[in-house]
Amino acid sequence: MSKAALCVGINEFEHLPKSSWLQGCVNDARDLAGLLETGYGFPGSDISVLLDSQATKERVVAQLNALLDRAASGELQHIVFTFSSHGTQIPDTSDDEADRLDEAFACYDINNAGDSWDPATVISDDELFSLFARLPDGVLMDVVLDTCHSGTGLKSLDLLPGRRPRFLPAPTARGVAATEFSEPRALRDLVKAGRGVKPVLLAACRADQTAADAYLEGRYNGAFTYNFIKAVRGDGTLGRADILKLVSKGLRAGGFDQVAQLEGTTAARKAPWGN
Repeated sequence: MSKAALCVGINEFEHLPKSSWLQGCVNDARDLAGLLETGYGFPGSDISVLLDSQATKERVVAQLNALLDRAASGELQHIVFTFSSHGTQIPDTSDDEADRLDEAFACYDINNAGDSWDPATVISDDELFSLFARLPDGVLMDVVLDTCHSGTGLKSLDLLPGRRPRFLPAPTARGVAATEFSEPRALRDLVKAGRGVKPVLLAACRADQTAADAYLEGRYNGAFTYNFIKAVRGDGTLGRADILKLVSKGLRAGGFDQVAQLEGTTAARKAPWGN
C-alpha cells in the first residue's frame, strides 16, 4: 500500500503576541511523523512536516491538494493528515451554520480582518470538508486534529501552570461579543453528515470543549496526541474504538476533561488505526 502523510504543528504565529503562542504543537507533528515512519511503514521521503512559519494556509492547503491529486491518480492508497494548532471561529459565508459561525483552524499567518479572523489565514471546516470530498473510493485517509473547536468549554483547569487551551477567541471585544452565544459544531459533525466524505477522523475534544497544550513527562505536547501515541505504541493491533477508550482513560487520569472523538464507518472503528 502506497502511503504519504502531512503533519502540521504550529506553536508560533506571525501576527499573534507571544502570550497566544503554544508549546506542544511542533512536538506533536514531529512525534506523529516519527510514529508513521517507524510504526506504520510510511517512507520518510513521503512524510511532509510543516512547522511554524512553514505552515501558512497557502502551503498547508497546497500540500493537502497535492496528496489528494496523487490519490486520484492511483499513486496513493493511504493518506494521513495531522494538524496541531489553535482552533477558532469565523463568520459563516455559506449559510450552513445556524449560528452563522464556522469552526476554523489557525495557520501560521493567521491575522485579523476587523472584528474577525481573516479567512485567507485560517482553514475553515467547510474548506476541509471540500478537500476531503475529493478523496477517491478505496483510498484510506486518517485525520488527527489536536485543536480546540470552541472556547465555550474553558475551565479553571485549562489555566493551570503547564497547560494552555488551544483556542483563539475573536480578535476584538466586539468580535468576542458576537460569538458569545454560538452553538459550536465540530468538524466531526460535518464528516458524519456529509455524503461521500470518507476520512476517518480522530479529534482531541468535543465541539464545546478546549484541547489542552500541556507539559507531560518533561516536555510539551497536546494532551490528546500524547495519549494517542502512547496507546498505539502500546498495542498496534487495537481497533480505533479501543484506542479511543485508552486515550480517554489517559486523559481522565491526567485530569483533562476533554473528550476525544472518533468518526468513521463501523468497519473503520473496529480496524486498527492505519488500516
